[in-house]
Amino acid sequence: MIVHMRTFVIVAHKAVTTPKFSLNDLPGGAGRMDIIARCINASLFLSHDLRRDVDTYAVLLGDPSPPVTVRFNGEKVRYLSPDERSAAALIKKALEKGAPATGEEESTPGVYISKRSFADLVDSLGSIVYLHEDGEDIRNIELTGDEAYVLSDHQNLTPEEEAVLEKKGARKVSLGKKLYHADHCIVMANHELDLRNI
Repeated sequence: MIVHMRTFVIVAHKAVTTPKFSLNDLPGGAGRMDIIARCINASLFLSHDLRRDVDTYAVLLGDPSPPVTVRFNGEKVRYLSPDERSAAALIKKALEKGAPATGEEESTPGVYISKRSFADLVDSLGSIVYLHEDGEDIRNIELTGDEAYVLSDHQNLTPEEEAVLEKKGARKVSLGKKLYHADHCIVMANHELDLRNI
């Protein structure tokens, strides 16, 4: 049996890069960390189980020291519950540990922190799908199950970030004609891949 690995990359333009944020104010004081927490949960959770074949990266670009990239690995992650505070608390712990000068370090089981930039991360990945409303319909394209799906938080990717994807040869792919929340896009992408059994 072929084992595929799904990857999601969420660009968090305002999410803070300090652990000094309150779990009671994720939308405001943490720079929309609530969106990132929802995306992590959408990528990893099934009913009463976790998706073991998923890596989810949150590229945090807020103050004071961007970039910081936090990776959640579905096979190894522990202490994650399906609520925003739980995912945000694990990001907070990663930020408390701090990112190493090179490579990535595990902060809690299955959660890793690094100083990788968006460009570095994209460069390290294989085939890239850029989820965008103006792309090709996902139902009409061939997928292997090993693609990395890139999407943004409540802000669009910048022209510079889109240029990084273009240079990598990313495919622009649409989930539908309407604008959806980032976490809903992840659910829809997972559903499409589940239907294809890849």
